[in-house]
Amino acid sequence: MASPMSFLGKIFTWWDGATIGTSLWSSRNGEHVGTDAQGNKYYRSRNVKEGQRERRWVIYEGSNDASRVPSEWHGWLHGSYDELPESHLPAPKIWEVDYTPNATGSANRYLPAGALERGGKRARATGDYEAWTPDA
Repeated sequence: MASPMSFLGKIFTWWDGATIGTSLWSSRNGEHVGTDAQGNKYYRSRNVKEGQRERRWVIYEGSNDASRVPSEWHGWLHGSYDELPESHLPAPKIWEVDYTPNATGSANRYLPAGALERGGKRARATGDYEAWTPDA
C-alpha cells in the first residue's frame, strides 16, 4: 500500500510523475501504446474526430524530464511518423551507450577547471591571448 505522503504527492505535485488527475484523464481518454526501457508510458487519444489531429503524450516514470524520451519515441510523439517505434527499431549498434540522465543542477554536473566550486583557478592563458586594458 502506498504511503499517505506518496498519495498527497500525486495530488499536489506534477514534477515527479503524473498527478492523479493526469492519470485518470489518460486512462479515460487515452490508449496506452507502449513503454520504453526507462518505464515511460506513451499514449494516444482514443477518439479522434474527423479533421482533428491525434494527440500523443508521455507519462514519465519518475521525474518529468524531456531529455528522458528516447529519440525513436520523440519522433512518434511529434508526429514524424505514425508507426509505433517498437515495430521498426533497428538493432542497437555496438557503439551505442545506455541513457544517462541530464546532470544539470546535480552533484554530477560538469564543472570546468575554472569553476568556483573547483577553487576558481584556471590555467594561465598562453599563445595569442593578450589582456585588454582600458585607455591603452
